[in-house]
Amino acid sequence: MSTPEPRPTPNNGRIITFGEAIREALAEEMRRDRRVFIIGEDVGEAGTPFKVLLGLIDEFGPERVIDSPISEPGITGLGVGAAITGMRPVVDIMFGDFATLIMDQMVNQAAKTHYMSGGKLKVPLVLRTTMGAGRRSAAQHSQSLHAWFSHIPGLKVAVPATPYDAKGLMKTAIRDDNPVIIFEDKMMYQLKGPVPAEEYTVPFGLADIKLSGTDITLVATSSMLHVALEAAGQLAQIQISAEVIDPRTMVPLDKTTLIESAKKTSRAVVIDEGYEAFGVTAEIASIIADGAFYYLDAPVKRMGAMDVPIPFSPVLEDLTIPTAARVVELAKTLCGRV
Repeated sequence: MSTPEPRPTPNNGRIITFGEAIREALAEEMRRDRRVFIIGEDVGEAGTPFKVLLGLIDEFGPERVIDSPISEPGITGLGVGAAITGMRPVVDIMFGDFATLIMDQMVNQAAKTHYMSGGKLKVPLVLRTTMGAGRRSAAQHSQSLHAWFSHIPGLKVAVPATPYDAKGLMKTAIRDDNPVIIFEDKMMYQLKGPVPAEEYTVPFGLADIKLSGTDITLVATSSMLHVALEAAGQLAQIQISAEVIDPRTMVPLDKTTLIESAKKTSRAVVIDEGYEAFGVTAEIASIIADGAFYYLDAPVKRMGAMDVPIPFSPVLEDLTIPTAARVVELAKTLCGRV
């Protein structure tokens, strides 16, 4: 069996980075709709600490690319109010860990307003923030907290893993009339991939089968997709065919694709960089176990971040994150190849 190749992205003639794809999406939507604006810490001249928004202030000015004071609750509250009154704000929260400061604005206000107003009010807000360890940023700047917001009715949650999906999901999010949170893995901003120059969007609630296989399903989110693809290549060398699926959005979640894949392969591993306890891996594993129960030849297994604060020590930090080698060993066990 030869090493499998991921499915080609549609119209893949142009290669740009993950960060460039996000910047393109924002610029295109700001040109298309004057109601779209960006607000956050260091989003203007600095272009964020990761330089993802660099240059947008030159085109759109400080009225639409707004550098804010250091107050995550204030930034998000302004965004919620602006969205309710007809604007389409993109609120930039520098690190996902700082989501601890905006839970009232997002969970009690943005998520509930449409419901509590009897459908009269909408909150078309996009909150973009980061996730992911591996950058040596220690316990307060390295967490992946997307499961928190996925738990709340009224919020949509996207976790793009490729430049193509980063651009398409961002454009879909900005056009959505509901509050959407996009988690971008901070380690992937320089990741390169094919992105069409022409207009496109990526629909919410539609998982992408990045690699077809027959022996085991690997469901992987965000940066863990690339871990899963690496593992799939290694598994192919020992005659194990892995199907790799990227959910792309946590809410809405494409349950059908996940279940049907597990029915086909009869085994599944769910891989996510959030903490393993009470997280994304548990929810997806439960969905697969329930929906594909009579087709499974082994228990659904899951791999998440170790349930400890993210260490600053490089050696210790790397131990907390799922790796391709660990995925391979678990897949071999499930396939009876130990």
